[in-house]
Amino acid sequence: MTSAGKTITQRQLRVGEMIKQALSMIFIRGEAKLPNLETREITVTEVRMSPDLKTAKAFVLPLGGKDASLTVEKLKEFSFVIRKTLSKKITMKFLPKILFVQDESFDYAEKIEKLIKQTYK
Repeated sequence: MTSAGKTITQRQLRVGEMIKQALSMIFIRGEAKLPNLETREITVTEVRMSPDLKTAKAFVLPLGGKDASLTVEKLKEFSFVIRKTLSKKITMKFLPKILFVQDESFDYAEKIEKLIKQTYK
């Protein structure tokens, strides 16, 4: 796997998975109190770490994909609250800045599946 021409290290993958699991537990348990947002319905599909491990890009999707862009905007707005809660869950030298991004991989997979089905009809 490569990211912009650079190989993703084992350490990046390990730290990304650790943050993904911690974020998922924070959302499931409702530990980060975010106004007007039900975090139990948010799925963290992937977390990609920068090479220096100081930035984490978290791909998220609300349950059923409804109001995805609104959910991502709320998460971006209150990322400092989520980061503070995350700091209590994991121990790292530098806690990464979390960038929330809408995961569109399911939409892409569905589009490809439709194309394949059309081809074989």
